[in-house]
Amino acid sequence: MEPERLRRRLGTAFRVRGLLLRAEAIKYLTEALQSLSEVELEDVIEKVIDAVEKQPLSTNMIELSTVEAAVQECSQALDETIENVFNIIGAFDVPCYVYNSERKRFLPLSMTNLPAPNLFGSARDKAAVFRERYSILQQRIHRHELFTPAAVVVHPDDSRSKFQLKTIETLLGNTSKVGEVIVLGMITQLKEGKYFLEDPTGVVQLDLSKAQFHSGLYTESCFVLAEGWYEDEVFHVNAFGFPPTEPSATTRAFYGNINFFGGPSSASVKASAKLKQLEDENEDAMFVFLSDVWLDQAEVLEKLHMMFSGYSSAPPTCFFFCGNFSSAPYGKNQIQSLKGSLKALADIICEYPSIHKSSRFVFIPGPEDPGPGSILPRPPLAENITEEFRQLVPFSVFTTNPCRIQYCTQEIIIFREDLVNKMCRNCVRFPSSNMDIPNHFVKTILSQGHLTPLPLYVSPVYWAYDYSLRVYPLPDMLVIADKYDPFTVTNTDCLCINPGSFPRSGFSFKVFYPSNKTVEDSKLQGL
Repeated sequence: MEPERLRRRLGTAFRVRGLLLRAEAIKYLTEALQSLSEVELEDVIEKVIDAVEKQPLSTNMIELSTVEAAVQECSQALDETIENVFNIIGAFDVPCYVYNSERKRFLPLSMTNLPAPNLFGSARDKAAVFRERYSILQQRIHRHELFTPAAVVVHPDDSRSKFQLKTIETLLGNTSKVGEVIVLGMITQLKEGKYFLEDPTGVVQLDLSKAQFHSGLYTESCFVLAEGWYEDEVFHVNAFGFPPTEPSATTRAFYGNINFFGGPSSASVKASAKLKQLEDENEDAMFVFLSDVWLDQAEVLEKLHMMFSGYSSAPPTCFFFCGNFSSAPYGKNQIQSLKGSLKALADIICEYPSIHKSSRFVFIPGPEDPGPGSILPRPPLAENITEEFRQLVPFSVFTTNPCRIQYCTQEIIIFREDLVNKMCRNCVRFPSSNMDIPNHFVKTILSQGHLTPLPLYVSPVYWAYDYSLRVYPLPDMLVIADKYDPFTVTNTDCLCINPGSFPRSGFSFKVFYPSNKTVEDSKLQGL
């Protein structure tokens, strides 16, 4: 394309996005993109502007250095390396994105004026915990077809099927009765026995005497869509529902290829055709998930022996061992005995050279393993405990709880917590059909977009790291290792599994095949 025409086109494309290019930046871009064909050009300009907007900009005047960095990032993205095939991402390495309601997009923390996260959070961090959860759900709901008003109402009846969200502030400002409204808010119990609905604009008391609860586990501190009428400073609830879930493909279509998940890739791995091809071709890939691997129990070690012996002819890609790693996690000798137990496991693995050479081992600590209390996210087991094991089994990783796994284009979140019982105990009203707790549970987690939709006194979280517990956009698979009975549930294109407690459930575990996204229930029968 002629340089002059290309300059005009670049200037227009940047102006449409509210950006202005300095003369030297336009000159550099014109030279860099001159060799491209008309078909490629549109796409490349879009990618360059996206890369520019990702950088911390103090003004809308774009300098040469910013454009150079953006072009470099785009050329790196094309050159995918084999490093992106399998990555373990600790909770403290998850990228932090903050939703900006004015720009209607997620901005990396570096582009905001907020401080870097700190374990010893400030009061601002605590206030932001629930405010961020609210803003993520609110933007998701406004995109849902039921809450999106049509641009042109073709027929008067069409507009009636749409709902409009109100804030609590609009209710409190009314002295007369307000009928049939829907409010997004968080259930709280500010006075004993009395429930309130809270959002960033205010708090209103609830009357739940006639409330119907849709499916799900409605706990304190979870966000709900409450439908009802308001009179005399009380919101009388007719029905409670959860915010609708959104498939990850819809989220990505809206926000582009931002890598929300983490890992070395600059853009989301979902967009990579190379990785997708690798994933489809590698049909032998296999992940094995076990929870409550009590390494101090002779019977558990015996069953692991049996399992390794069965898999030695076709070693799995990775074994995921979730804690607790001790059946009696207390006493002054706990750390010493855990070291000994890990040494015993390493000796068993070394007996099977094919598994020792080919398989990876990932260890996720449990709530009662040695560590700094029950606050989430939990750091890995201390290095002095795992040092000997890591020397004997070099392909082993001790990671955080929760953690994230990226395999080719698939995203997996693993979380070890006895969450089902906690959530059932803290329900505002227990579901009438207790037969189907796993479905209620999975719907709750995915609707809330968070791993622990519970009050902070029930499930404490490092305030500044609450974002690492987000389940948004939805992963391909969510593994919640819980002592509850094993289950496999699919909801909104997200596969949710619980391998169950290995010793308590008759030595059952789960096997996942990424190439066709299937899960197999497995059990070690007594031989």
